[in-house]
This record gives sequence, structure tokens and C-alpha cells, in this order.
Amino acid sequence: MDRENIFKQISKNDYAVLALIALIKLLILFMVNLSGGYGYFRDEFYYLACGEHLAFGYVDHPLMIALIAKGGRILFGDSIFAIRILPALASTAIVFLTGVIVKEMGGKRSAQVLASVAAFTAPIFLITGSFLSMNPFDHLFWALACLMTIKIINNRRNFRYWLYLGLIVGLGLENKISLLFWGFGFLVGVILTKNRKFLLNRGIWIAGSIIFLLFLPYIIWQVEYNFPTLEFMRNASMYKNVHFTPIEFMKEQMLLAHPLAFILVLTALYFFFFNREGIKYRLFGWMYVSILVFFIITHAKPYYIAPILPLMFAGGAIGFISLLKIIHKKAITGIILSLYLIVLILSGIVLAPLTLPVLSIDKYIDYQNALGLAPTVGENHEMGVLPQMYADMFGWEEMVSEVAKVYHKLSREEQENCVIFGSNYGEAGAIDFFSDKYKLPGAISNHNNYWIWGPGQDSIGVIIVIGLEENELNGIFREVEQAGIFRNKYVMPYENNLPIFICRNAITPLQEIWKNIKSFG
Repeated sequence: MDRENIFKQISKNDYAVLALIALIKLLILFMVNLSGGYGYFRDEFYYLACGEHLAFGYVDHPLMIALIAKGGRILFGDSIFAIRILPALASTAIVFLTGVIVKEMGGKRSAQVLASVAAFTAPIFLITGSFLSMNPFDHLFWALACLMTIKIINNRRNFRYWLYLGLIVGLGLENKISLLFWGFGFLVGVILTKNRKFLLNRGIWIAGSIIFLLFLPYIIWQVEYNFPTLEFMRNASMYKNVHFTPIEFMKEQMLLAHPLAFILVLTALYFFFFNREGIKYRLFGWMYVSILVFFIITHAKPYYIAPILPLMFAGGAIGFISLLKIIHKKAITGIILSLYLIVLILSGIVLAPLTLPVLSIDKYIDYQNALGLAPTVGENHEMGVLPQMYADMFGWEEMVSEVAKVYHKLSREEQENCVIFGSNYGEAGAIDFFSDKYKLPGAISNHNNYWIWGPGQDSIGVIIVIGLEENELNGIFREVEQAGIFRNKYVMPYENNLPIFICRNAITPLQEIWKNIKSFG
């Protein structure tokens, strides 16, 4: 078959067109990750460390991301490109699934393409597809759960879709517990629409049982460790997360979705609540509204609602085109739709450096300043010259190198009885990741799951400490010596000018100290 015929065949198949759009995104992510971008991201070190300590739960996440990190490392290695292959694939699948959701709701080719392009250009999905985290897989599970719910609505007598929904949500909860919010919105939508009949269907109860059984190991782990995730969430809410006003929350949501694509979120509400074809899917309108209101009331981070965007882009694309057809002039409708798509794509290209590390860092800073965008963060931290997403990709190996200089100045006897303490999981994770290269011992930390993994043996004689102040250490050790310092102008301010101390002769055994220095947050 010649090239012309191949393209003709692709153009006749909706799934092939959607796959082609998704493939373009995958190639872009692969090219960015092959370049190495700005370096490893802070959380990637932590997830890789969790992969070396497999358990049914962790302080700040369930099991799946640790399995993904471990499996990806075994299959592909631990280069930047290798550990980001699976996130890139998940993010690509979201683009494809967004179009499939449109098709399942009865949308034509134009709506499928519009929704997929919106999912492609949405800054939040470009960001989360470019490094290892729970988020791209979380977004994927949400999209799959919504697709399966549509199939249930369209095929009420087909019992197997309830089984699939139970498996999807149950597995999704083992990745990130945000699927609980999906479940909350689903139940609100069921109760407030004619779909309340689902409550009399054995399928929903079997799906719920599947979800519970799949989530049960994580619940048992939480009970065993006295619910550390609740403590983590409480601390993050009280001390770490910024409390957005409703207007600020919506503004951030628009930026994450892309301001132009956010139009589709609004037309999705029209489609689900008022369009004759969309009323059968009104459940999703109530799902979005209930989750949105809940997040605003509880001062959640704006990106928490991002997983529902593929559904809203899908419904919005159908609603957008439906509204255009009210004009009753096909040519004008086509022109408006084409212009909207072109502007959406071009503006996506303009915004791409803000979500993908495609520029040199100095050019990025100039570009950021030219657009008048100051670095922001959803946490209570002082900001540097870069947004936290990029700042957390700088300096890790250089920090480990400085620690290594201190470690290798110790006597052989002290090296044999030495551990390295990082004040957060990024520092400890980087030490663990680069330890073989720099011939360092393992790291310990009081932060999140590192605290649960413990300090090791009491026989430790020397501790190299990164990031704490000397006055914090003087009451713990009889001998505290600053032996180095780490500096990097691009990192977050709290990671810059980090003193590196050699600490000897603990006043009390380390195991006793450990009980009082837990930091979940």
C-alpha cells in the first residue's frame, strides 16, 4: 500500500486519527526527555527509593507508583529518559482516550479532534507527562473510569462494564487516593439524576466490592502504622499548602487547562445540563460541580481537579460544536471551529516552554520575564528565579558531589560507620540514587516514608547532615563540624546555601532520637 493510500485509510478511521494526535505528543515528550531536560525531578528520587522498599502503603501514596518506578527501572534503566517512558505513555493515552470519550458520547470526528487537541495542549498534561509521578497515571485512571461510566449509561444491561469500572477504580486507588473524589462525584451525580436507579443494580455493589478488596491492603497498612497519611494530609493543609480563594482557584484552573481550552469546560456544563443529547450524561455535570465545590471549600490545590479535565474537554467539544450549529450556516461554523483549533495549537506552542524544559535555562528565564510571569507555587515557600517545577530539577548531583567530598575526607574507620542524613526526601533520595557513582553509604531522613524506614543500627558513629542548622544539631551531638556547603542559584531557596555537617558522638542513641523527629508533610 503506497503512502497516499495509507493516509486515506487513517483519515477514514476515527481511532487512527486520535492515535496519530497522541503519537505526536509521545514523540515530543520522548525528544524532550532524551535531551535530559533540566535534570531529575525531586520526587523521582523518592519514588525510586520507594521502589527499593516495596510495601502495601507509604506515608504519602499507595503502592502502585513504587511498582511503576521499580518496574520501569528494571525494564528500561534509570536514565532520565528511561524513568520517564511510562509517564509519557500514560500522558499520551489521555489524549487518545479524550477523543474516545467524545466518540462514546456520540460526538463526531470534529469534536473528537477538538477534545484531543485540548488534552494535548493543556499545560497540566504536558507537565505531568514529562516526569515520573503518580499524576499521569491518576489522570489516566480517571479518564478510564469516566469512559466506563459512559459505557454503563449507554449499555445498561451489560453487566461486565460494572466489573471493569470496579477494577479501574480499585487499581486507580492503589495509585493515588484521589479516585475517592471521583467516587464522591459519581455518587452525587447518581443520586441527583435518573441514574439513581443504579443503586438498585447489583452491578454497582459488585463494583464497590471489587474496589474495596483492591484497596484493602492499603487500608490495612494504614491501620498498622496508625494512619500516617491522615497526619501527612493534615500537616500539608495546615503548614504547606496555600489557601486559594474561589476566584484564585478558578484562575489557576484556567491556567492549568489552558485559558482557551477552559472554554470547553464551560460548554461541557451546557452540554451535560441543557443539551438534548447530553442530558443523559448529566451525572458528569453534577460530578464536576460537586468536586469543584468540595475542593474550593477544603482549600485543595487547584491541580487536584485536573483529572476530570479529559471528561470536560470531551463533553465541551460536543457542546461547543452544538452551539456553533445554532448559527445554521455550515461554512461559518467550520471557519470558527478551524480558527479556534489553530489559535489553540499556536498558543499551546507559545506556552510550551512554561511546561516543558525545551529552552536553555537562561533563555527560559528571559522568556518567562518577557511574558510577565513570575514564579508561583501552591505551597508556602519562598520562590527563587524559577517556578518550583523547574527549580526542583536542579542541583541534585552537584549536592551529592559536595557531600561526597566531605565523606571521603573521613578516615576509613569512620566511613565504615557513617550514614548521611537528608532533611527531606529529595536530599535523601538523591544520595541514595547517586550513592554507587560517588561511593557513598545509604541515606536516612526523618521525612515521610524515610522516617518509617528508620535510622539503621545504633552502632553508627558518624552522621553527615545536610540542610539543618548548627544550633539544631548542638543539642543532639557533642561534636558538630561544618565541612562543606552546597550552592546553586536555580534551586528552591530552602535548598540553596545548604550547610553540610559532620556530627559525632550522639548524646542519646539515634534510635531514641528518631522517635521525636518525625516529619510527615
